[in-house]
This record gives sequence, structure tokens and C-alpha cells, in this order.
Amino acid sequence: MTRNGVAAWLRLGFVAAVMALLTVALVPVQIFALRYNKPLARHIARLWHKSALRLIGVRVKTSGKLPVDRPLLIVSNHVSWSDILVLGSVAEASFIARSDMENWPVLGQLARLQQTVFVNRGHKRQSRAQADAIAERMTAGDAMVLFAEGTTGDGTRMLPFKSALFGAVHAAMEKARLDEVMVQPIALAYTRLHGMPLGRFHQARAAWPGVIALWPHLFTFVADGAYDAEVVFCPPIKFTRATPRKEMTAMTREAIRAAFSATLRMR
Repeated sequence: MTRNGVAAWLRLGFVAAVMALLTVALVPVQIFALRYNKPLARHIARLWHKSALRLIGVRVKTSGKLPVDRPLLIVSNHVSWSDILVLGSVAEASFIARSDMENWPVLGQLARLQQTVFVNRGHKRQSRAQADAIAERMTAGDAMVLFAEGTTGDGTRMLPFKSALFGAVHAAMEKARLDEVMVQPIALAYTRLHGMPLGRFHQARAAWPGVIALWPHLFTFVADGAYDAEVVFCPPIKFTRATPRKEMTAMTREAIRAAFSATLRMR
């Protein structure tokens, strides 16, 4: 094994050991907070994500800010598994994830402790019920993060957005008896590695397309360390009961696409 290979394994072992200790310490507190103090639970989740990024070496730069109004649906493009750490470090929010993640070892359990809503995008008949579940959480004060592409991309372009779960916006209006609900578009991009621009060719080091196995990519990402991630909070969009779901989807995607493209061009 080369010296770089040994260093990578040592780095991975150190990160895993420290995160395991931190997780063991925080899990009992999180379980207690989920039952008795929901604001504390959101804060603990954010602390865990920030700690993970610091250990890995990922620096996050933000532009704009998250609105305080609730109910709120956060919609972001999706580049990698690490997007959850990045967004979880800048917002006290819960995520909407595909149903198979619930059974992933360790990660599935951690997702449940962050009150993730699991959805099956392949079952269109369940779309309304899933949107209602998301709306329930939104009206309870939780900011919910939706990766509207439904999967990860290659870090250089965005995939089409799926509109089904935008139905949560209309459902939240009905449950809270509101005339409008806010959607927060977020553009997320990985721009540098060890201070050097990633460019289109090296985006594959940060990006995790779904066809690539998770654990090898996670190993490489952690071994690399020192990524720069940029999060752009686009101007929030207020939608009314009269706004068609597909129009919501198109407007949100265009806002994210413009910010995402601009961020990559600048770097």
C-alpha cells in the first residue's frame, strides 16, 4: 500500500472514530429531545452535521439567508450524499428521502433520529398521502428539505424536477388554513478541492451519481477532504392555492438552475 493509501485509511479511521463517539454521546440526548423539546432536537441535528463537516474538512459558504416564516418547503438540487450534511449544517431542517434509505445500516437510523420523511416516488398512487405527511410536518413548524430531482446528478447540470411532492405546499395551505405558503429554492454546488477549482472534469470527485456505490465514494470523499461547498439561498417564492403544482415546480427549478449555473461559472 502506498503512503497516500495509508494516510487515507488513517484519516478515514480517525473521522469514523470521532463521529462514532460524538454520535453515541448525542443519540440519547436526541431521543429525549424528540419527545420533550423539538427545538432542541433540531439544534442537535444541526450540531451533528456541522461537526461531521468540520471533521471531513468541508467548508461551507452561504449566500442569502433562510426565512423565518413557516410553513416552509426548502427545495434544492442534489449532487451527492454529502448534500445532507451541507444543508443540515446551515439550516435546522428535516429531509425528505427515498424509502429504501430507511433500512440502510447506521445511516437509516440516523435519518430517523433527524425525523426524515421517507417516500416511495415509484408509487404515484401514494403521492397524495406522502404530500400530506410532509405538509403535516410543515404545519408543525418543521422546515422540510426536498431534493426535487429525485436522485443525484453529476455536479455539472441539473436533472428535471419531479412535481408530485410539491403537492405538500397545497396540502399545508389546507391544513393551516393559509392563502399562501413559502418555498425556499436553494442552489448547492461543490466548487473547490484543496483550494483549487474543481472544474467540470473533477466534479465527479464530489458528485455521487446513483449508479456509483455509496461506500467507495464516501471513502474517496472523506480521504480527499478540504472541499468547498457553496449554498445559495435564492429569493423565497410565495405560492397561493391557485398556483398549479407544475408551475411551482418550473418556477422553483428555474431559480435554482440560474443560481447553480452562476455559482459554477464564478468558480
